[in-house]
Amino acid sequence: MNTFYLTTPIYYVNDKPHIGHAYTTILADVLTRFHRNAGEDTFFLTGLDEHGQKVQQAAEKRNVAPKDHCDEMAPRFLELWDKLHIQNDDFIRTTEPRHVKVVQDILQQVYDNGDIYEDEYEGLYSVSEERFITEKEAESGEFRDIKKLKEKNYFFKMSKYQQALIDHINDNPKFIQPDHRKNEVLGFLKQPLGDLCISRPKTRLNWGIELPFDSDYVTYVWFDALINYITAPGYNVEDANFNKYWPANYHLIGKDILTTHSVYWPTMLMSAKLPLPQGIFAHGWWLGGESKMSKSLGNVVDPLGLIEEYGVDPVRYYLMREMVLGQDASFTMESFIKRYNSDLANDFGNLLSRVSNLLQKFYDGKIPAIEDDSPEGISVKENGIQVIEDVWRQIESMRVNEAIETTLQFIRSVNKYMETMAPWKLAKTDSEAGGKVLFTAAEALRVSALLLAPVMPHRTQTVLETLGASDSSLEWGGLTAGAELKTHGALFPRIDVKKLEKESKADQQKEEPDNVITFDEFQSVELKTAKVLEVEKVDGADKLLKLQIEVGDEKRQIISGIAQHYSPEDLVDKMIVVVANLKPATIFGIESHGMLLAAKKGKDLTLITIDGDKVASGMRIY
Repeated sequence: MNTFYLTTPIYYVNDKPHIGHAYTTILADVLTRFHRNAGEDTFFLTGLDEHGQKVQQAAEKRNVAPKDHCDEMAPRFLELWDKLHIQNDDFIRTTEPRHVKVVQDILQQVYDNGDIYEDEYEGLYSVSEERFITEKEAESGEFRDIKKLKEKNYFFKMSKYQQALIDHINDNPKFIQPDHRKNEVLGFLKQPLGDLCISRPKTRLNWGIELPFDSDYVTYVWFDALINYITAPGYNVEDANFNKYWPANYHLIGKDILTTHSVYWPTMLMSAKLPLPQGIFAHGWWLGGESKMSKSLGNVVDPLGLIEEYGVDPVRYYLMREMVLGQDASFTMESFIKRYNSDLANDFGNLLSRVSNLLQKFYDGKIPAIEDDSPEGISVKENGIQVIEDVWRQIESMRVNEAIETTLQFIRSVNKYMETMAPWKLAKTDSEAGGKVLFTAAEALRVSALLLAPVMPHRTQTVLETLGASDSSLEWGGLTAGAELKTHGALFPRIDVKKLEKESKADQQKEEPDNVITFDEFQSVELKTAKVLEVEKVDGADKLLKLQIEVGDEKRQIISGIAQHYSPEDLVDKMIVVVANLKPATIFGIESHGMLLAAKKGKDLTLITIDGDKVASGMRIY
């Protein structure tokens, strides 16, 4: 029997599950269901990354132990997976003893192979990313909480395996998918590959897996997290299924963790003398309109809210249909409602209603005995047989959205077949002919429901139960003549767009305060860092100071009413925040170009300043 082993990334325990987590996990579930339904022995793994500095800091802030913190956070993911109808075979947490043992086994093996050494390192460290970064990365502005560190650590000889990794990628075209991500990794590997710092001293971080060869250190979170993929199937566990399932068929990941999975992980496996995974597939990001969804922008979609409003299966369908694997996709409520009403309500749901209603009305609610042997009926059957092959081929090549659209095109062709044959008329003049048409349409519905079952497991089950379809084989001809239909409600009740718009306007008028601005309006305000060069009091004005400031390469003058709170000497060389695109104003006869930011409570006023050692003037604040 063929096996199929698929993994999601293990999600960071401090995150609240959002649409990105839901998408990857649903995608893994859909792919696994397809392979399981095809008779393959499947293993679907997901889980949580629970070590590292951010977890330790979050626990300290709450005054709880890190493990207790993780134990409280983990159920949020499990509850969401249950609501999303995820059928994973294992849920791993990196704090589990089985994982700690495997990580230490791999570390010891790599150490014994001579691929780990101790050295002193001085460089820039990003607390947010929990790793050392280059000067170029620091200058990019994409990393937060950067500080200089000098300490002894252990390093993995990743550079030793650079050429072997390049050769493997070139020899195995499907190893990294899609192709543009493979090319991105190969481009990265054209530069000399440095060695990887894989330890953190316990004096700085103690929430991690202890190095087996030095108890003063814990392992770097990525050297811990990636190993989960071999822990779960039972690496180094007697009578486990490790050799049965490894190497994994696919690691599904977001494109933001491509380097760790395509460079760190393969070189770690090479050192440990283990086979590399067959495929690493990096999908794109979900965008909220034109911007990447992020907590800072406030445009993250809550999957639970969508589920409560529209049901699980429509949400699963939309996410799978809308994203071309490997590319970014834009989530909007407008596109969700359009896809729901068009594909699900009008095409799929409407076909079920027409077929079942006609069978109830003219054929005592039973499946007729014979399929349609007219040219039109034979064409539907041939298309049905072909669509089964096409969909499976598309699933095997990770084109899930195309597989769904292929199925929907078949459903639309059956709706057209119904219009052409008009069984509601035939049933009155030639009962047998009308029955043949409805049998063929019902069998097409059965096949379509089975093809869509991995995407929408519950609503498609309703279709099969309505048709009395006990045969789940994905071959044409599975309907049972004489089977009794079951009654059903609307499969996908149409969303009333006008009603929603009316309710939305009413809610906005009711709830929105007068001082609320839109995100676009906020984006139009340019907040920038500025260095104070000179300060003097404005003659004849008790409250005003005249500041000469530097905003990047530009010199400006600002008049501010803070003289009763700050003396000129207090302000020189301070790094402040200013509104840089404010229209110039004349204050006390002096032109002012901008406004500085300060916080005020009662009579107390505090100027907003920034540590000048960490930023330069002219930097945009978001």
